[in-house]
Amino acid sequence: MTESSVMTIAGQAMILVAKLAGPVLVVSLVVGLAISLFQSVTQVQEFTLSFVPKLIAVALVILVTGHWMLGQLTAFTTQLYAEVPRLLAGG
Repeated sequence: MTESSVMTIAGQAMILVAKLAGPVLVVSLVVGLAISLFQSVTQVQEFTLSFVPKLIAVALVILVTGHWMLGQLTAFTTQLYAEVPRLLAGG
């Protein structure tokens, strides 16, 4: 296992993490911004008002994209296990 193969695997893993976390983080950011704007306009400062909608939105995103996320993660893991003999042989 060479340094370049380790760096390639680490780079692929980081790209996969960004692809999987991206939709959840974007939706959480948008909902949080909308709730903060609403709280600023109405001067309602309730902490649960920002938490519950974000929780629901993130749950919906995971419900909608969960199958795709699991498929991406499974494909990466399968590819990694398929490369183990080549990596151990030093190639």
